[in-house]
Amino acid sequence: MASSAEVVAASNAEETTETPAAEKREERLRKFRELHFKRNEARKLNHQEVVEEDKRLKLPSNWEAKKARLEYELIVDQKKKECAERGEDYNRVKLLEISAEDAERWERKKKKKNPDPGFSGYAEAQLRQYQRLTKQIKPDMANYERQREECGEDFHPTSNSLIHGTHVPSKESVDRMVDDVEKQIEKRSKYSRRRAYNDDADIDYINERNAKFNKKAERFYGKYTAEIKQNLERGTAV
Repeated sequence: MASSAEVVAASNAEETTETPAAEKREERLRKFRELHFKRNEARKLNHQEVVEEDKRLKLPSNWEAKKARLEYELIVDQKKKECAERGEDYNRVKLLEISAEDAERWERKKKKKNPDPGFSGYAEAQLRQYQRLTKQIKPDMANYERQREECGEDFHPTSNSLIHGTHVPSKESVDRMVDDVEKQIEKRSKYSRRRAYNDDADIDYINERNAKFNKKAERFYGKYTAEIKQNLERGTAV
């Protein structure tokens, strides 16, 4: 029969062998919980990114530029309010914040910009002419006040006003209109009209692009190849 000392020693040995195994099991469980937590975090972040990407795809193509513009306008409004509270001119304060390099770059950009984009349509041409004419208008406040006093309440006509056809333009206004019409006629006379199509001309092309190429070739090399072309047409080429 084993003594009590031997039993205690055996139990201590069993506990010593079980302790490392338990520690390893706890370590594995802890790592498993960490991996599970990281997986849930990654799943949540992926879902958020998918939602954000879906929102971005549904937005207009120029949303980023529009958003930046709106943010800039909010900043400008805030600065204007601050300047108004301090009694300062916003435009002057804004110019003080612009560096010399930025000012030079903007001036170069203004010079490079073409003020005349050319003809793109009759509606655009009419709008450009309207803008050009309105920029030339110089209000005559003295004449404005005089007409206001002469017309009285009819200066702002209503449906019951009978002021239509009573206005007589001044000689200066008529002369200004005549000058503008003459300038338009002179400018229109300088336009080069589209060349008419000649049905009797020789067809030496297969499409519009080839016709333009042949015209360029004829313009640069026509005097050198005129004799060869005539011989080919007559059938006397060597």
